[in-house]
Amino acid sequence: MKEIFEYRALLIELVKRDIKKKYRRSILGILWSMLNPFLIMLIMAMVFSSFFKFAIANFPVYLLTGQLIFNFYSEATSTAMGSILENASLIKKVYVPKHIFPIARVLSSCVNFVLSLPGLILVIIITKAPIKISILFSIIPVIYVLFFCLGIGLLLASVAVYFRDMFHLYGVLLTAMTYLTPLFYPKEIVPEQYMFLLNLNPMVYFVDLFRDMVYYGKIPTLDEHLNCIFIIIISLFIGVVTFNMNKKKFILHI
Repeated sequence: MKEIFEYRALLIELVKRDIKKKYRRSILGILWSMLNPFLIMLIMAMVFSSFFKFAIANFPVYLLTGQLIFNFYSEATSTAMGSILENASLIKKVYVPKHIFPIARVLSSCVNFVLSLPGLILVIIITKAPIKISILFSIIPVIYVLFFCLGIGLLLASVAVYFRDMFHLYGVLLTAMTYLTPLFYPKEIVPEQYMFLLNLNPMVYFVDLFRDMVYYGKIPTLDEHLNCIFIIIISLFIGVVTFNMNKKKFILHI
C-alpha cells in the first residue's frame, strides 16, 4: 500500500492512458461508454423479452443491472491479465512496483463502468421503473466488485506471465460464467439439480446484490453482504500472495 501511494501519480497516468487508448480514433469517444449499455439493452431486450416477459417485469432494467456489473468484472480481469506482459518494456528499464499495472487496469475499467451508469439511469427513466431509496446504496456492490477484480486481476496477471494459454482459457471461462450468471434469465427457471453451478459462481452474489438495490428496491441482508466480503477476502489473499511470490521472476519471462 505504501508503494502504491508513493507511485500514485504514475497510477493515475496509467489509468488515463488506458481510457484514452480505448477511445482513441473513435468519433464519439467516451460517449460510447454511455451509449453502449443503452444499445445492448435494445438488442437483447428485443431478443429475450419475448421469452421471459411473464417471468420478469421491466426486462430492460433487469438485464442491464446484471450486464453492467458482469461487464465490469469481465473487462477489468481480462485487461489486468495482460498488464505485466504489455508493460514489459517499462518493467525492464526502470523500477516500478509491478502490481501497479493490474491495479491500473482494474481502476480504468471501474471508470468505464461509472461512465456507463447514465445509460442505465436513462433506461430506468424511459421504462418508468420505480426508483427507491435503496439505489443510493448501490455503490456498495460496485466497491465489492472492484476489490474482487483486484484479487482476480493480480492472480491472472501472475499466471499469464508463465502460461500464455491462460488468455484463451480465461475467454472460455468467461463465456461459461456468462451463462451461469442470471443476467438475462430469472434464477427461478434453473432446475434444482443445477443450482449448485450458480452457487459456485462468485459473480452471482455480486449481481444479486446490485440488482436487489437497483431493480428490486430492496436492502440486502447481512448474510448477502458477508457472502460477498468472504469471496473478496479469498480472492485478494490468493491474488496478492501469488503475485508477491512471483513478481521478482517476472523479468525473466516477459
